[in-house]
Amino acid sequence: MEERYIKKILVANRGEIAIRIIRACKELDIKTVAIYSEEDRGCIHTKLADESICIGKASARESYLNIPNIISACQVLNVDAVHPGFGFLSENYKFARICEDLNIKYIGPRSNTIYEMGNKANAKIIMEENGINTIPGYHQNVSDVNEAINIAKQIGYPVLIKATYGGGGKGIRLAKNNEDLKKQFNIAKLEAKNCFDKDELYIEKFIESPKHIEFQILADEYGNVVHLGERDCSMQRNKQKVLEECPSVCLSKKLRYKIGQEAVKVAKAVGYENAGTIEFLIDKDNNYYFLEMNTRIQVEHAITEEVTGIDIVKEQIKIASRERLSFLQEDIVIKGHAIECRINVENPRENFKPCSGKIEKFIMPGGNGIRIDTSVYGECIISPYYDSMITKLIAYGKNRSEAVSRMKRALDEMIIEGVETNIHFQKWLINQKSFLDGNYSTEFLSKRW
Repeated sequence: MEERYIKKILVANRGEIAIRIIRACKELDIKTVAIYSEEDRGCIHTKLADESICIGKASARESYLNIPNIISACQVLNVDAVHPGFGFLSENYKFARICEDLNIKYIGPRSNTIYEMGNKANAKIIMEENGINTIPGYHQNVSDVNEAINIAKQIGYPVLIKATYGGGGKGIRLAKNNEDLKKQFNIAKLEAKNCFDKDELYIEKFIESPKHIEFQILADEYGNVVHLGERDCSMQRNKQKVLEECPSVCLSKKLRYKIGQEAVKVAKAVGYENAGTIEFLIDKDNNYYFLEMNTRIQVEHAITEEVTGIDIVKEQIKIASRERLSFLQEDIVIKGHAIECRINVENPRENFKPCSGKIEKFIMPGGNGIRIDTSVYGECIISPYYDSMITKLIAYGKNRSEAVSRMKRALDEMIIEGVETNIHFQKWLINQKSFLDGNYSTEFLSKRW
C-alpha cells in the first residue's frame, strides 16, 4: 500500500467528537490541529492535538461556524485535510466545496452529494427515481397555506409539515386538520427560516408510532459500499435522540437483510463516499420508508463500533486517503449488543432546560463493557454557548440483557455535581417496562414523560 498522503488533519469541531477524531489520528500516526473559540481556550481537545489555534469569539457563529477563519487556519498551519465531526459545519456543502477548491481534503462525501442529500425533499425525489420506498407526500416546495391544504387533503390527515433543509428535529410540525395546518404551516416556515436560513417546506403523511432505524454505511471512491448493521434510535424527545441501541430488537433477520440492502442501494444511487447514515421509519406493519441521509459521522457511531469491532473514524480517514475498503459485506459480523445514553446538562424536571456552570464533582463509571466518550472533567466550566451533551455513556454486553444490566450499573455509578444533568431521567428510562421489552416507538416519551 502506498504511504498515506494525509499527514496533518485539522479537526473542525470541539468537545468529545474532537477528542474522538484526534485519538484516531494518533493511532494512524497523523498530526492534528485543534481549533477553539475564546470560550474553549484550555479545553482538553486543544491539549491532545499537536497544534491548536483560536478561530474566534465564544459564539459558534463567530468561531466553529466561521468558515473564513477556519480556512485561514488550514492554510496558515498547512494541513492536508479537515474532519468536520458532527454538528457545526459537518453538513455544510459550501464549506466542503471551499475545501475541495483549495485542495484541502474534506473527510466526508463530496460537496455535491452533501448538497443533494441536504435538501430533504430533493433527496426523496432522487430515492423515488431509484425505486426506494419513501413516505407518501409532496416532495416539492409548498409555497402557501392554500396549496398545503389541497395537498393534505390528497394525502390524508394527519400530515407533517417539514423544512426542506431541516435537521435535528427542527422545522417539523404536525397537522391533524385544516385549522391545524393553517396555524402550523406559518410556524414551521418561521422556524425553518430562523434555523436554516431557508423557509422552504414540503408535506408528508404522518406515520403513527413508527420505529426510527438507521443503517451505518461506509463507501470508498472505487464504488465499494457496505453497511455495518442498524441502530434503533426510536427513543426520542421532540425528535431529538436521547438513547440508541444496536442491533434493533424489532427487526427480523429477513427484514434486517432487506433494509440493509436498501441502504447500500441508496448510497450507490448518489455515488456516496466515506461514512454516512441512511435513516428509515418502520410502521406497525413492518413497512419501511426512507427518511433521510446524514452525510457525516453520527453521535451514536460508537455503539456500532462496539458490536462490529470497526473503528469508523479511522475508516473515514483511510477512505479520504484514497484507500479501498479492507472488508466485504460478508466479513462484517454483529456480535453482542450495545446501548448509548446521552448525558446532557439539562433539567428534565423543568422541561429539559439547558444548564451551564462549573462541574464540582465528576466520577465516571467503569468496569467490563463500559465506554465513556467525553471532554469534561471535575472543576471544568460548562459553557452556555454550545450543545448540552457533555458525555456519551456506552454499555456493551454479549446480549441485550447484559448490556441493559451494565448500563443500569453505570448510571448508578455516575456522579456529576455542580450542574443539573439528565442522569436520573436516563435511570428512569432504562427501567421502563416498554424499553426492557423492546416495545417502544418514537412516540414513547411524548406519552410517558
